[in-house]
Amino acid sequence: MMRPGTYKIGVMALIAIILELVAWAIMLSLWWYLDREVPAFRFNEPRALWAMVIGPVMVLLFLLDMAWRNRAMSRFASESTLVRMVPGISSRRSLLRFLLVRHGLGFVVLALAAPQFGSRPNTVRSEGIDVVVAIDVSNSMLCEDLIPNRMEVARRAMGQLIEKMQGDRLGIVVFAGNSFVQLPITADRSAAKMFLAGVGPGNIATQGTAIGDAIELAAECFDMKNGSSKAIVVITDGENFEDDAEGAARKAAADKILVYTVGMGSVQGGPIPIRRNGQMLGFKKDSNGTTVITKLNEEMLRAIAGAGGGSYSRATSSSTGMDQIISDLKALQKTEVGTYQYTAHEDQYQYPLALGMLLIALSFSFGTRSWSVRNLSFGR
Repeated sequence: MMRPGTYKIGVMALIAIILELVAWAIMLSLWWYLDREVPAFRFNEPRALWAMVIGPVMVLLFLLDMAWRNRAMSRFASESTLVRMVPGISSRRSLLRFLLVRHGLGFVVLALAAPQFGSRPNTVRSEGIDVVVAIDVSNSMLCEDLIPNRMEVARRAMGQLIEKMQGDRLGIVVFAGNSFVQLPITADRSAAKMFLAGVGPGNIATQGTAIGDAIELAAECFDMKNGSSKAIVVITDGENFEDDAEGAARKAAADKILVYTVGMGSVQGGPIPIRRNGQMLGFKKDSNGTTVITKLNEEMLRAIAGAGGGSYSRATSSSTGMDQIISDLKALQKTEVGTYQYTAHEDQYQYPLALGMLLIALSFSFGTRSWSVRNLSFGR
C-alpha cells in the first residue's frame, strides 16, 4: 500500500513505459510512411538520431529518482508527519511534467537530424580559372632532404591546391626526361584526387628534368578560345638539364598564361636513396662511383617564374609552399567555366524544433503538487 506523501511508482512506471512504446511506434511508423510516400524525404544529419536512445534512459532515471524520493521520505518521517510536511504530492502532475520534457527533447533531437522533404531544381553558374599543375616525377624527387621526401611533399602541395581551388578547373602534367598529360583540364576534383594518388617516379621511364618541355605541354592543355585566366604551376626541385625552361615560360606568358614555380628540396641537398620492396639498398651513384647529391636550384626556379609573369615559393618539411601561390591564383580574374544543375532539398527542421521547445516551455507551468493544495498555499 502506498504511504501518504509519496509517489505512486507502479502506476507512474506503467504509464511512462506504455507512452514510451507508443511514441516509438508512432515515430517508426511515421518514418516508414514518409520514406515510402513523401518525395525526396531524408535526414541530412542521420547520425543525430542516435540521440533518441536518451528517451528510454530518461524514463528509467525518472522512475529511479521517484523511487529514491519515496525511500528517502519514508525514512525521514512517519505517515502522519509526511502528510503535514509534504502535502498534496501529485504523481500525475510530476509524471506529466516529466513527459513534456522527455518528448520535447525528442522533438529537438529530431530537428537536429535535419529532416528534409520536397525539392527544387537549381542552376548555378560556376566561375573560376584554368590551372595546369606540372609535377616533377624524376628520381631526384625521392631525395629525403624534405620529410618524408620531396615527392610526398609535392603530392601534398598538389592536394592542397585541389582542395582550395574550388570552382576552378585543373589539369595535371607529369614530367622527368619527357612529359605527358596525366589528367586533361577538368572541373572534377574527385578525378584530380584519384590521378594525384598515382603520381610518382614510376610514371616516366626516361629520367631527367625537362621543365621547358613540361611547360610547353601544359600550355597546350588550355583552350585558348575561352577568356578564362590561365596559369601553370610547376612543382619541381629545379635541376633542369634538358631544355630552355625560361624560354618556354616566356612564350607561355606571351600567350597570357602565367607560370608559377614551387621549389622542392633544400639548397644543401641530399643523396637519392635506392629502395627495393621497401628495403634500403644504398644511394644513387654516378659513373665514377661517387654518390649523387641533388640540390634545390632556387635561382633557376625564380628565373622561370619571373619569365612567366608568376612568382616562386619554396616548400619545407612543414609547409607545402602553396599558400602564397594559391592566394595569387585566387586574385586572378574569374570567368564562367560552366553551368551546373543540382536538386536543393527543403529543410523542415523548424517544425519539430518549435514543437519540442513548446513542450519544454509548457513543462515549467506544471508544479508537482495538486491544484487544491497549491490554491490553499496561495490563499495563505
